[in-house]
Amino acid sequence: MTFNDELNLFLKARYPIIYINTIEEDRVEYVIRKNVKTNLKRSIYSWDFVDGYTNNPNNQGFGKRNPLQALELVERLNSETPAIFLLKDFNRFLNDLAISRKLRNLSRILKLQPKTIIIIGSELNIPRELQDLITVLQFQLPTEDEIIKELERLTQSLQITVDTKLFENLTRSCQGLSLERIRRVLSKIIATYKTINENSISILLSEKKQIISQTEILEYWAVNEKFDNLGGLQNLKDWLKKRQTAFGSQAINYGLPTPRGLLLIGLQGTGKSLTAKAIANDWKLPLLKLDVGKLFGGIVGESESRLRQMISVSETISPCILWIDEIDKAFSSSESKGDSGTSNRVLGTFVSWLSEKTKPVFVIATANSIDSLPLEIIRKGRFDEVFFLDLPQKVEREEIFKIHLQQFRPNTWENFHYSELAQLTESFSGAEIRQTIIEAMYQAFYEKREFTTNDIRNAVAELIPLAKIENVQMLKLKKWATSGRIRLASTKDIFLN
Repeated sequence: MTFNDELNLFLKARYPIIYINTIEEDRVEYVIRKNVKTNLKRSIYSWDFVDGYTNNPNNQGFGKRNPLQALELVERLNSETPAIFLLKDFNRFLNDLAISRKLRNLSRILKLQPKTIIIIGSELNIPRELQDLITVLQFQLPTEDEIIKELERLTQSLQITVDTKLFENLTRSCQGLSLERIRRVLSKIIATYKTINENSISILLSEKKQIISQTEILEYWAVNEKFDNLGGLQNLKDWLKKRQTAFGSQAINYGLPTPRGLLLIGLQGTGKSLTAKAIANDWKLPLLKLDVGKLFGGIVGESESRLRQMISVSETISPCILWIDEIDKAFSSSESKGDSGTSNRVLGTFVSWLSEKTKPVFVIATANSIDSLPLEIIRKGRFDEVFFLDLPQKVEREEIFKIHLQQFRPNTWENFHYSELAQLTESFSGAEIRQTIIEAMYQAFYEKREFTTNDIRNAVAELIPLAKIENVQMLKLKKWATSGRIRLASTKDIFLN
């Protein structure tokens, strides 16, 4: 049911007080006036704290700086006159005893008369005594069709030609922004580039950063990692490639469900975080990282509130990627966070959202261990797939060395002995391979010369890989991966040694 359909239904059913939760005050007023003009014969009286009532010469300025007086007009107006009273920011006065009492008294009258009070506000905070009287109606951000119309209007007025793929990416990037913010950022794009091109996407994504910065538990990550920087993991790359275009209109028209997300499990340094960043960059979607340390608050009920806030912000700016690093530490099955039931309540809310979410929020969760992962997380239906990121094998280690050395020495990278280095770095993760190169560079720089294969060889000999320190944990992960309950990110088989 659309917003207009719900509003019409509430008005016809004589709901006394409707609260519209939105940040788009001008847009919701425009929609209401257009809807009333088309479908209903009602007068509209608009009030705000500074100017009082406007748009009506008989009551111009009435109730200025007096919210209680603003409600008196509802009584004064002829009982047979159909009317809608738009009270802007009136939610700020609901906790006042006089206002609360007046609204309860008025509700009895409103049920018998063709009058409705509509409160427009951006913060949903309704006192307990008014919760039975006030009906909350959500005013959604611009739909895809509204965004398309706005982009078409702009491009036609400026006589700018935008190809189909770029137009679709622009539409997707604008989702989650208010219409006013979309217009503002498009003006910024035109002022910067004099046209609309691929660079426009980055400006739109940075605009979403402003929304994310309003919450304490989410961080906006600007990324430039590419899949080319990931050595191996071919199964995972192929899986992701098939889902890259699943957020577009063609996929929706095809009837294809939006991808839910994936769970990446493996030791530290195997490329889990790098994969999350590469996906966001490749798919041209904003990357939000959940700070699990701030999720669990000290006050009872605060953790649940923060989780709901995280969900709300993520869905508001969708399509996006939500990155939950080390989810095994956030939702540990063996540890308790806060009060005894907080962890279970937060976990329950989270997994329910994972299963039932309809907004295009692609969740990427990473975990280093399976011991503390709750079964609710791993169960099918939460994530589209669970991948195990094993330590790279010899061919993959060669590829990883080449990727990093091409970055550090783009002109001389072919001078290194890759087969030998790959042979020496058995049980090394991708991050550890990179670190051996950096250590070799430090040594050579100290000696005022260029680093060589021998320097990397010496660095390898000095580094003890995490897999040997955490050998028991590594074997446990490998045995679990070979059980068939998890997909391998690499095309290579797992060797238990």
